Amino acid sequence: MCPARLFKLTAMRGFIKQYADAEFDPATISILEDAFDVAWTRVRASKAPYGSDEYAPAGRAIIATYIINAAKAGERDPRWLADSAILYLSQQKLSRNPPNVLPSTDA
Repeated sequence: MCPARLFKLTAMRGFIKQYADAEFDPATISILEDAFDVAWTRVRASKAPYGSDEYAPAGRAIIATYIINAAKAGERDPRWLADSAILYLSQQKLSRNPPNVLPSTDA
């Protein structure tokens, strides 16, 4: 496994441990990691501010916590998770500070 992918997976597992406290089975964790990987790769490729090194920690945290919250609400479609996390990130005020709470996926 390439080091960059390993870092992304490790980062997502860290967010899951922090915000989900063992709420997901291994198959679901794999879905969440895949969704995070796709979303983060797309953000980096887009050259969006949150993809830059300066804002990346906050961007990763926003994406990860959004995906976790959506999964807690029952969502398991990795494409939907990635797409909606990117949309959510695009609506956030640019900040270097990661969020301290899970975002709401309620409409």
